[in-house]
Amino acid sequence: MKIPHNAFRHALIDGVAQIGLWCTLSSAFTAEVVADAGFDWLLLDTEHSPGDVLTVLGQLQALGGHGSSPVVRPAVNDPVLIKRYLDIGVQSLLIPYVETAEQAQAAVAATRYPPAGIRGVSALTRATAFGRVTDYPDHVERELCLLVQIESRPALDAIEEIASVEGVDGVFIGPGDLAASLGHIGKLNHPDVMHAVESAIERIVEIGKPAGILTGDPAFADRCLALGATFVAVGIDAGILARGADALARRFGREPL
Repeated sequence: MKIPHNAFRHALIDGVAQIGLWCTLSSAFTAEVVADAGFDWLLLDTEHSPGDVLTVLGQLQALGGHGSSPVVRPAVNDPVLIKRYLDIGVQSLLIPYVETAEQAQAAVAATRYPPAGIRGVSALTRATAFGRVTDYPDHVERELCLLVQIESRPALDAIEEIASVEGVDGVFIGPGDLAASLGHIGKLNHPDVMHAVESAIERIVEIGKPAGILTGDPAFADRCLALGATFVAVGIDAGILARGADALARRFGREPL
């Protein structure tokens, strides 16, 4: 058997824009609901959700054979946690709150086998099809996509150093925490925040790395794509459900409690 092809990674390499959806409902069933909606990638979040390794496993199984590529955000930049996601077959990771090149290097090391890194070795994992992909260690890096998340003022200051780390395949701008770090918590549309995001995208693209963003504003998503962002998430599943439910209730004269 061969390692599965990572369509998301190779699309980024080719510079093909990838439109995604954030998934925070932590359910295989809800992941399957949106799997065929047409999004290029689905972010399975375990940082700001109840999700964990076991819920992600079910989501990966539900998404198998569908068109959307799963990308998983661990709760923290931790080598043990990263190892567990890799072992269950995650091929694309978004590492949160990276502020320095050293932290980015640590994330890369967690995804590499020795001597290049510190990932533990097991031959009987879901990633190896339980031992059926016998040359998995020789080819895994070819299909692995490691994204790091910039979401603070110190990270902005170090963005060139972070983006230039070998093994980092893309840099994502986290607008929520970035807004807070800039003194505008909850105000994602503040001119300072929008300018910081736009400038960061331009700097990442200039380095030659794919840039990403999450925004629920379609006009700003278009603006980021025009600036060269390659992977752009344009909504959150929980938000779609909540706002859709609110709108339907209001249609019949009901308001959120």
